[in-house]
Amino acid sequence: MNEFGIKNPKATVADHGLKNVAAAYWNLEPAELYEETILRGQGMIASSGALAVDTGEFTGRSPKDRFIVEDDITRDAVWWGDINIKFPQDKFESLYQRMMAYLEGREVFVRDSYVCSDENYRLNVRSIVEYPWLSIFTYNMFLRLSKDEVKDFTPDWTVISAPGFYADPEIDGTRQHNFAILNFSKKMILIGGTGYTGEIKKGIFSALNFILPHQKNVLSMHCSANVGKAGDTAVFFGLSGTGKTTLSSDPNRKLIGDDEHGWSDNSVFNFEGGCYAKTIDLSEENEPQIYHAIKFGAMLENVGFKEDSTEVDFTDGSKTENTRVSYPIDHIDNIQPGLKGDNPKNIFFLTADAFGVLPPISKLTPGQAMYQFISGYTAKVAGTEAGITEPQTTFSACFGAPFMPLHPTKYAEMLGEKMQKHNVKVWLINTGWSGGPYGIGSRIKLKYTRAMITAALEGKLENVNYETHPVFGLAMPTECPDVPSEILNPKNTWEDKAAYDAKANELAEAFNKNFEQFAEFANEEIMNAAPKVTTNA
Repeated sequence: MNEFGIKNPKATVADHGLKNVAAAYWNLEPAELYEETILRGQGMIASSGALAVDTGEFTGRSPKDRFIVEDDITRDAVWWGDINIKFPQDKFESLYQRMMAYLEGREVFVRDSYVCSDENYRLNVRSIVEYPWLSIFTYNMFLRLSKDEVKDFTPDWTVISAPGFYADPEIDGTRQHNFAILNFSKKMILIGGTGYTGEIKKGIFSALNFILPHQKNVLSMHCSANVGKAGDTAVFFGLSGTGKTTLSSDPNRKLIGDDEHGWSDNSVFNFEGGCYAKTIDLSEENEPQIYHAIKFGAMLENVGFKEDSTEVDFTDGSKTENTRVSYPIDHIDNIQPGLKGDNPKNIFFLTADAFGVLPPISKLTPGQAMYQFISGYTAKVAGTEAGITEPQTTFSACFGAPFMPLHPTKYAEMLGEKMQKHNVKVWLINTGWSGGPYGIGSRIKLKYTRAMITAALEGKLENVNYETHPVFGLAMPTECPDVPSEILNPKNTWEDKAAYDAKANELAEAFNKNFEQFAEFANEEIMNAAPKVTTNA
């Protein structure tokens, strides 16, 4: 077995069950990994200098194929069900052995890194992957070590990813040939049958979402975060496509991170060392920071190119609407030193409401904040998935249910305690539609959304008048700097007022039906924040 690169002299891939591999490349630099990717015919250099790869059959996560091993650690702690699917210990062992046998005689790429920028919660991660570009992803997304740190590195968790290994459901107990399995006893994640890099990122995120709240009393959050010039921290929760990455990349504020954070007793800290941004319809005008971060060292996934060129066509969704780029966070100019901030002063819940019902900005009471957090609402837009012809409601508890091993109320209770302890203001931001639903109305302009968030951050919505939404009970400002007042109440933007009322009731009923699963765990304050269906529609 050959070993290349910088590593702990005592470390070997055999320690992880990989015997007789053809070669193990340790901690290669991005330029070396670029070269290895191109030599294998697995990628190309775009005109920006970024590496472009295709992830193959899967261009997104496969939530139904994510499993957690049931053992003494997880048995009574994990919220089992359709999201956290049980996997037997014996099946994990046999699948692991079959995966190790597959990797015999093959080359692997090893990366030592860590997650959690707060040293008190640091978790060392070793990734062993089949393809060089998967190692670029872990270099970009996890926190990077110095050469001296590498030499003394001991992993807390190990990720093994082999896209070329296909499970046999009859033998292995999986649903189909692809899988991502977390084992908390072995502190290991196995990923096979899929090259989608997000499975690695969200595998570690899922592990942290169990470890930190359950064992460390730290709230783990699917959110972005930034810091203003006055040192004020803001947190942005939201599902994919709601603007989390875009809105936290503010040239006037320093970025802590764009996706995954912890909130301890005295700080908000990034889990990661990079950003993983959607690139569909990316433009320099609307998202200059992300656009300029796509350079050498960045890795594009599943993008298309302009004809007869290496210039990326960001409007091309022919492979997937989920085109992506990963890059080290220092590709962004104004990042927060240490990737940490103080306790937040403002929290924003982002939703892309394709029904055009919710106001573009509203101020939430503590009860409403908890209700909206547990609901985790956004809407899928017609045309982005096969068979969707009308907008569809999507609820994902805590704005990240697929990555949350504990019951949603555990995270919600921790958030509620922290919000009240630190007197945090909470806002609901609709980055979706106005003037009607998708297909009739238009998407709220990004410049207006930015202006509303800026006004909230700067305290300019403290002394304005508010009106109450008749169905959702939300406090809507009647004026906001640099935003047309007529769009602040969504009903005003609809020509057909009766149609608005009917759609508002329809969405309210969807909220209430979704919340039934949580009602027995919710207190009176939270239940009173539920929308009230009116009779005037």
